[in-house]
Amino acid sequence: MADALYPFECRQAKLTYAGKFLVDIYFQYADGAPIREKFNFGQFPVMLKSKLCHLKAADDPKKLVLYKEDPSEMGGYFILNGLERVIRLLILPKRNYPMSMVRNSFRDKREGYTDKAVAIRCVRQDQSAVTIKLYYLNNGSARLGFWIQGREYLLPVGIILKALADTTDHEIYVSLTCCYNEICDRVKGSVGTQLIGERAKIILDELHNLSLFTHAQCLQHIGEHFRPAMAGLENESYSTVAEAVLRDYIFVHLDNNHDKFNLLIFMLQKLFSLIDQTSMPDNPDSLQNQEVLLPGHLITIYLKEKLQEWLLKVKRLLQDETDNRTKKFELSSLADVKKVIDKNSPRHISAAVENLLKTGRLVTQSGLDLQQRAGMTVQADRLNFLRFISHFRAVHRGASFAGLRTTSVRKLLPESWGFLCPVHTPDGEPCGLLNHMTSSCRITSNYDSKGNVRDFLKVRMSILSVLVGMGMTPSLPKLVQAGPPEVLSVLLDGRVVGSIPSGIVGKAVSHLRRLKVAATSVIPEDLEVGHIPLSMGGAYPGLYLFTSASRFVRPVCNISIPPEENNKIELIGPFEQVYMEVSCPDGGDGGRKNVFPATHEEIHPTGILSVVANLTPWSDHNQSPRNMYQCQMGKQTMGFSSQAINCRADQKLYHLQTPQTPIVRTKAYEKYNIDDYPLGTNAIVAVLAYSGYDMEDAMVLNKSSVDRGLCHGYIYQTETIDLAEQGIKSDRSQRTFGRSNLDKSSHQFIDIDGLPYVGQRINPNDPYYSIYDEVTSKVTSIKLKGSEPVVVDYVAVDVKNKKHVQKANIRLRRTRNPIIGDKFSSRHGQKGVCSQLWSDVDMPFSGVTGMRPDLIINPHAFPSRMTIAMLLESIAAKRGALHGNFVDATPFSSSIKKNTEGSESESSSLVDELGSLLIARGFNYHGVEVLYSGVYGTELTCEIFIGPVYYQRLRHMVSDKFQVRSTGTVDQVTRQPIKGRKRGGGIRFGEMERDSLLAHGAAYLLHDRLHTSSDHHIADVCSLCGSILTTSIIKSQKRAVRDMVGDLPPGRVPKKVTCVACQSSKGMETVAMPYVFRYLAAELAAMNIKMTLQLSNGSGA
Repeated sequence: MADALYPFECRQAKLTYAGKFLVDIYFQYADGAPIREKFNFGQFPVMLKSKLCHLKAADDPKKLVLYKEDPSEMGGYFILNGLERVIRLLILPKRNYPMSMVRNSFRDKREGYTDKAVAIRCVRQDQSAVTIKLYYLNNGSARLGFWIQGREYLLPVGIILKALADTTDHEIYVSLTCCYNEICDRVKGSVGTQLIGERAKIILDELHNLSLFTHAQCLQHIGEHFRPAMAGLENESYSTVAEAVLRDYIFVHLDNNHDKFNLLIFMLQKLFSLIDQTSMPDNPDSLQNQEVLLPGHLITIYLKEKLQEWLLKVKRLLQDETDNRTKKFELSSLADVKKVIDKNSPRHISAAVENLLKTGRLVTQSGLDLQQRAGMTVQADRLNFLRFISHFRAVHRGASFAGLRTTSVRKLLPESWGFLCPVHTPDGEPCGLLNHMTSSCRITSNYDSKGNVRDFLKVRMSILSVLVGMGMTPSLPKLVQAGPPEVLSVLLDGRVVGSIPSGIVGKAVSHLRRLKVAATSVIPEDLEVGHIPLSMGGAYPGLYLFTSASRFVRPVCNISIPPEENNKIELIGPFEQVYMEVSCPDGGDGGRKNVFPATHEEIHPTGILSVVANLTPWSDHNQSPRNMYQCQMGKQTMGFSSQAINCRADQKLYHLQTPQTPIVRTKAYEKYNIDDYPLGTNAIVAVLAYSGYDMEDAMVLNKSSVDRGLCHGYIYQTETIDLAEQGIKSDRSQRTFGRSNLDKSSHQFIDIDGLPYVGQRINPNDPYYSIYDEVTSKVTSIKLKGSEPVVVDYVAVDVKNKKHVQKANIRLRRTRNPIIGDKFSSRHGQKGVCSQLWSDVDMPFSGVTGMRPDLIINPHAFPSRMTIAMLLESIAAKRGALHGNFVDATPFSSSIKKNTEGSESESSSLVDELGSLLIARGFNYHGVEVLYSGVYGTELTCEIFIGPVYYQRLRHMVSDKFQVRSTGTVDQVTRQPIKGRKRGGGIRFGEMERDSLLAHGAAYLLHDRLHTSSDHHIADVCSLCGSILTTSIIKSQKRAVRDMVGDLPPGRVPKKVTCVACQSSKGMETVAMPYVFRYLAAELAAMNIKMTLQLSNGSGA
């Protein structure tokens, strides 16, 4: 067996971390014994830390370090061609829940359709989904719409009802009208009206008009219409086709036709209630009607579709082979069948999955019932730890919404409280579409908390037995239930399991919640108990229970449980949270009446914030947008991206050389061990308008501090050279790394193996590796591009090829110490650029301690932005530095203190607490000090606020951005300067810039920019025919020998130009023009359009 392949090798050698994908194919002839054959379906990508990954066994940091990984490696991503890619969490409609919706696009389906419908996204056991919509027609009837092979089919609902269950018209009528009761008309919670009876009659009349009366006739009718559309069932009977349609496309999450019948009746009742305005439409943007698409589920459904396509193709090929009489082919011979299977290469299945992960594109006919086909995966860049971890907590609403002009999708709705972070979302185009889960939010899966696979059947049976024990009437075939408000329907994972009297629902719900928390019960701890109560025209009432995977859940404290039970933490979902009473520690009674006491309590107020938002100290004292900016900037900080840098080959890594741990930090900082990946430096910050150089968020840095190592950083760039890829197939093995023995000048840069010396400093245009071609015996040296010197940090070679090294990684290190124009920011969204580096002697200094600030920030940065937490941080860090301890700056901690201390001792404010501790050390209560000017040596007229603040260095640096050029490469066609910073191009002086110079009347400057400095060209023009293109230079046959006059060199021979069209050299003029004009004339001539110039003298024009 070959050596195990570990992730670090894949990263360095730019390979895909994948395993062999073997599939068992069963062959069975007639009633013979089935034969199992293993087929190799190629290489299947493996997720890190999954069951099949080699890191699964490495459960402690030491083992992970042994495998050359980070000590805190979490996995959850794939490695493809050396890049780490994550499958993005996408929001989908909640599975198996009938949602009523109003959309104008429904009207355009056909004539007679209204804008109202009820839709349900049914998900099978294998996670593949089918969305079914029930449309309402103007005449009172309804149509059921579902998609087969990318086309929507609309069927009268009566046909489906009759086809699903062998019932009479009367039974259907009674089932539909059971939710209307004359006594309960218009009372709270009544959803039915008299019109339901009329509509039921219309639905049944439609059947009579089609002369369909029995169950068998309806099946026959469906079979006739769907036989052409169902692939592979062309030769089956009508009833078989109809059953296949009902099985594969209608309510696929249910196996039993009676359950499907009951669900369809329930959906019709919900639809009619929406029409009669006795219930509200569900909001599809609200989190309570949403779930997420998990990576495993996406790969499963994609793989299933690819396997189905493959099997159909094999079937077709076998059919062709048997029909083809000329070839000798025996279907009964296993060898012949295997040949056909190999012909239809099975390897493209694993290639399709690999492509999905590489590009994020789904290549599918059916669309897999997803709203988008691209953007499924993103690269998990390790700019720093926060950026990396955010990829795994991000939830995207869908690419289709990104281009929409509507804002309703982006709104922060109260339903997402505690599940999606209100702060951590980007500003700009993806605002509100790309959200992040809160730190306490989890997603349910098919595994329970102990890691065992759930037995959903067993779970559902135990929930049913509890419900029946509580007084639920189970729904049996032919049993007609009553409707709201007397009884409520109970739906368990999209199956109508019965009805429960509305009087005892409350008790049943609290009993279920108690069982959820109890350790001994079979009921899963993440069961969602959504009890929608009776209301006047609110949401459609019922008891909805969900046990399925991919739902959001979060922990809260259940305070209605008696105190003797030790476990009180209950997991709740967004669907049930809306109808629950959850109290917050700083909310008091929350405006509740005593009738509805709180049953649950938040564990900690910071549970509503994401991991990144939780790291901002005292974020409750900041203006909200500033916290949003910090969430973005925290992910762009130069920090410690990874502890295993030597075993990685990232294209670009930013690395801070002198990081520190913050003095002021939140509890989350320690909880998530951010100290393993620090992000910044504690800088002494003075708030002072010291010069003109700190206007508009610019800041003055202390040059001496920078020299001592403040915010020093590196950029590591890895170049992977693969000779096997570069060479043509024929001379692949002939190219190796090696240096020339003839050219000794390169020996100071290149070692004997053709690769650079580690630690060597290389300047632009110096060679840094060379390739030896054995066939031609030529050595080519590759020179360093760019404009700055680099240091060779690390060289790694791939020794898999024993004879010659074919692959090497060269990591180059670029120093990036702070210079003017580099961007910095505090942890409160206060970003700015460095405008000056002043030496120590010019900085203001404290009269008492002699301390000089590292950084000066303008006081105007605070009033309008209201980042009070930054001022608090400065005082607190001063206190922490003096007392030698870290300061806890967890947000909302004051509200918790109030609650625990009670109302009698009103706790002092945060400033009082910090100020009194400063006084104890002999400092000013408000954190201000007397400073002396570093320039004049005189005392500054007012006291200056000074103290340590944790500053981050952002990755936006002048050295990577500046673009400057005097002369350089020009475009071949137009002879104008090229664009692009990498290629030494210029900055385009465009249409709008031209307008501004015209407005200023700066004609000479305009001429200089657009002509002299761009594509100045002197052309010969024939003034007789006005042509630029027909001129040509006549070369004199013999060179005129001219005597030298004195010591002067011979003069230039005047060039003779003639016009080919006029056959004369008279009237030739030289005209200065942009070269592009000449090119335009040539382009027009190619289109048979002649351009003539009329020349005139400048003065007489």
